[in-house]
Amino acid sequence: MSEKRQLLREYFGFDTFRPLQEEAVDALLQGRDLLMILPTGGGKSLCFQLPGLMLEGVTVVISPLIALMHDQVQALRANGIAAAMVSSQQNAEEIKTVYSDIYNGKLKFLYVAPERLGSESFVQMLAQIKRNFFVIDEAHCLSEWGHEFRGDYRRLDLLKQRFPDTPVAAFTATATRKVQRDILNLLGIEEAVQLRAKARRENLHLNVRLRTGNGRMQVKEFVRRFEKERGIIYAHTRKETEELATYLQDAGFNALAYHAGLERQERLKIQRAFIYDDVDIVVATVAFGMGIDKSNIRYVVHTSLPRTLEGYYQEIGRAGRDGADAHTLLLYKKGDEINRRSRILEDRQSTYQNTQLEKLKKAALFAACGECRHRRLAAYFDDAIDPCETLCDNCLRGEIEYEEVTTKAQMLLSAIYRSGQRFGQNHIIDILRGSQNKRLLELGHDRLSVYSIGKEVPKKVWEAVIDRLFEKELLELGEFAALKLTFKSAALLKGERSLHIDKERLQSTKEFQIQKSDNPAFEALKTLRKELADEQNVPAFVVFNDKSLLEMSEFLPQNKLQMLSITGVGEVKFKRYGKKFLQLCQELAKKDLSPDG
Repeated sequence: MSEKRQLLREYFGFDTFRPLQEEAVDALLQGRDLLMILPTGGGKSLCFQLPGLMLEGVTVVISPLIALMHDQVQALRANGIAAAMVSSQQNAEEIKTVYSDIYNGKLKFLYVAPERLGSESFVQMLAQIKRNFFVIDEAHCLSEWGHEFRGDYRRLDLLKQRFPDTPVAAFTATATRKVQRDILNLLGIEEAVQLRAKARRENLHLNVRLRTGNGRMQVKEFVRRFEKERGIIYAHTRKETEELATYLQDAGFNALAYHAGLERQERLKIQRAFIYDDVDIVVATVAFGMGIDKSNIRYVVHTSLPRTLEGYYQEIGRAGRDGADAHTLLLYKKGDEINRRSRILEDRQSTYQNTQLEKLKKAALFAACGECRHRRLAAYFDDAIDPCETLCDNCLRGEIEYEEVTTKAQMLLSAIYRSGQRFGQNHIIDILRGSQNKRLLELGHDRLSVYSIGKEVPKKVWEAVIDRLFEKELLELGEFAALKLTFKSAALLKGERSLHIDKERLQSTKEFQIQKSDNPAFEALKTLRKELADEQNVPAFVVFNDKSLLEMSEFLPQNKLQMLSITGVGEVKFKRYGKKFLQLCQELAKKDLSPDG
């Protein structure tokens, strides 16, 4: 067995590489620069950790968040690999100890934030040590055309300026071709090996629903299918995170709210509780998540439309990083797009309004689309894939049944036109449904010929028809979110074209097609994992991830050789934890508690 394969089994517990991993490892072993675009959960850490182990010297990893660095250092140490980080949260003595270990050859991996490269003393320290290569994680932060641009990343061009002979490896989960070219240019690695994985996660199930009311009932129905599992729920505002967390707590869930308005120590406390499996659900704004290196998140929920598909892809990518099945839910209404569009236009200082508006439009079209969602996401990232068939709500439904809504659409367009194209969605629906609200009456809109002609049609149906008109570019938004006709509207008003809509969008919310299996052996193994993790003060997934435990629960290994055949169980992990898990598997086998027992 080659050294590469031997270390893969010994330290990481794998017999084979995932797609593109070996190509990345070989590029770094050959001293090449590298740009790798690999979906979250594809195993990018192994791509630099394995060659870092094999090569002489220190691997310097530049990562955006302290919490993320801390988790990855812990995971390396759990695998018996010498790693440390340098951050603003450490005192001078702690940093001095890390530097001493580097100079004495005791470290293989050093994690730092991009801001650290602004310190000349740190750059000089790098010049004095043996470096094998630099790693830049979340490399999309380099590009202004990405969705999480960070100015501190721009100083990373000094790596090639100051250390031209040290390879640079850049990794990200999301990058359009434009962002990909930007990263190569900004880092000065135009000749790098470029590896780009297919933009589809084979274990990630995508669900999208029109939001009913505030969506809380839908969220509760969804998370109830994941009892005692870990999940993140992304809400749009701080207030919503707190209200939804309280609602879930009252329903019996172990949930906490997280947002940037909390004190720093409180945020750290909540983050730690989630990482260490002491809380099941975090209801958060997007301030939470980028720094979470947690493999056993089983679901991610968005309660409203994301601003960009890059952000959505990154956020749902936090589920199922261990390779086991994970699920997502996106709830949306057309009003989400309208509100976000208004916010973008209000920011007069932004030089990227057009880009932001275009990204928002594509996110809205993704939410409303009737095609394979994985395929739609892949196309956004300039990738072409076949339909997933079973991994998204649209493919699971099969053939879509359409209903004609031409007459309703004509009523809507007529109401918009006759009221002067100066009013928003709710006001137009009020006209059609014959509302008696004060403002409508003051404006005299109760005297319009279209007043009350659609009073028998539920508001939800009118909202769905409006969404469809936007999708077909028969409506557009004017100033102050007013609905306006487009040049295409005339043909529909004249009866020269028709409009059809997915029948399901006019009906009540459909059931989520998620089945939760009963697996007492898996639960017993999780309990042991939590006990061992608490004893060693590490997150539970650092001991073994969910995929490893699921495999154990299925096969219930009875000796060391069988245990070492489990994915993720190498010699190092077996020496540290394996005997106790093997003993439990032997006990479970006697009780016949495998899923098939």
